[in-house]
Amino acid sequence: MPEVLKAPLTLEFPFTRSLGPVQSAFLTGLRERVVLGVRTGDGRTLVPPVEYDPVTAEEIRDLVEVAPTGTVTTWAWNHRPRRGQPLDTPFAWVLVRLDGADTALLHALDAPGPDAVRTGMRVRVRWARERTGAITDIACFEPYDGAAAPPGGHTGEFADPVTGIVAPARLDYTYSPGRAQTAYITALAGRRTVGERCPSCRKVYVPPRGACPTCGVATAEQVEVGPRGTVTTFCIVNIKAKNLDIEVPYVYGHIALDGADLALHGRIGGIPYDQVRMGLRVEPVWTDGARHPDHYRPTGEPDADYETYKELL
Repeated sequence: MPEVLKAPLTLEFPFTRSLGPVQSAFLTGLRERVVLGVRTGDGRTLVPPVEYDPVTAEEIRDLVEVAPTGTVTTWAWNHRPRRGQPLDTPFAWVLVRLDGADTALLHALDAPGPDAVRTGMRVRVRWARERTGAITDIACFEPYDGAAAPPGGHTGEFADPVTGIVAPARLDYTYSPGRAQTAYITALAGRRTVGERCPSCRKVYVPPRGACPTCGVATAEQVEVGPRGTVTTFCIVNIKAKNLDIEVPYVYGHIALDGADLALHGRIGGIPYDQVRMGLRVEPVWTDGARHPDHYRPTGEPDADYETYKELL
């Protein structure tokens, strides 16, 4: 039994969203070194502002300025900052109730150590040198011994409001495919495709999952399938992916390898995109050093009869 594989994996994409009038005013205000909250019908001031009262669900639009000074309501020390966090040295995560607000804002506090942080301590905003209309326009909070800054009277009206943001989302983790898929990947390195047969229903699943999704019983019996197969369904891709050096349009399809009871997906090449069809017989094309087929191409055989693959759609 080969050692179970594991590898670092990063999932990353830019998340783009538009802003409503309340969030637009809040982020634009940060760009202008103004902190805005929103006043509810019963007189509470919420910072950061929301568009609907969390208690009554009423729409709220009454923007009010609060002070850049406030009080720590609770905190936790961060011994080892991660990539993308506000500070690259150890800091405290704090909830700060700004003067004039009734709720707390989460951000970082720049402090020399956990002994310098306490609930009830006074802090103030440290503004970023360059501000673009994002929560990062507040670089962090810092300890403050001065008097409370009086809230201003800004109404939330700006000449050039921020209307949208792009927030990069990223997740770094270690992925392990498990015993069954480790065997599958190892076999692919030898240009073989193996699945596992369910001891109950006798279906062969490729890629194997270690258990039958229908019967719920463990699978262990390895079965070599393919290498040829049948296109069951497909789609034509017209948008070029940034990380793939493949010209559009191209075809991606589900392929039922001979002997398998589950279709896997792969790119279909060696044929004009508008000639790909259900039932097309294909075979894998490998490139030197690759751990999986680069694409599948037509074998030249007659198309498979629909009855032979209809259960695999």
